[in-house]
Amino acid sequence: VMRTVEELETAGVAGLTIEDTVLPKAFGSKGEEMISIPEFVGKLKAAVAARQDPALTVIGRTNGLKLAGIRKTLERGRAARDRGVDGIFLGGGSKRAEIEAVHKVCRLPLILGGATPELSDKQWLAEHGVRFALQGHQPLYAAVKAVYDTLKHLRDGGSTAALKDKVASEELLDVALRQKDYKRWQGEYLK
Repeated sequence: VMRTVEELETAGVAGLTIEDTVLPKAFGSKGEEMISIPEFVGKLKAAVAARQDPALTVIGRTNGLKLAGIRKTLERGRAARDRGVDGIFLGGGSKRAEIEAVHKVCRLPLILGGATPELSDKQWLAEHGVRFALQGHQPLYAAVKAVYDTLKHLRDGGSTAALKDKVASEELLDVALRQKDYKRWQGEYLK
């Protein structure tokens, strides 16, 4: 953990998470497992001790809500808070009562991994310490499906003209590919 913090800090990252999940998964394991609380505490203490730049954000990440329930999550949250981390990443949170309980005990900024309809009110989340609410991997999944559908269409003999309404416009490509920036840089540096 200390070496990871040193390497990432040297590379210039702004923040990092230290997990309580067993990684990599043991061969033949049936699912995710969590490390013991003493091991989690040791990892967090090591991360905070290795930090040289006080601006580096160290987040304790727990999958307790998903794998062990609220009681164990609160225990892990208290342990993280008491070791000087800057926030808590909650994997598997799906209910307001869970977020309220963790916020009440930890009083640190929270990051939620994944979204549920019950946790979609941004104002409520902010009032309960949530500073980041990750929405899952839906954009990636949508992109994978779009690429698959496009390649399948072309493989099956479909025309590129038939994809006209399903592909990015020139205007959108200009934004996504930062064409204005590249043209400006070419003018500034390739004289």
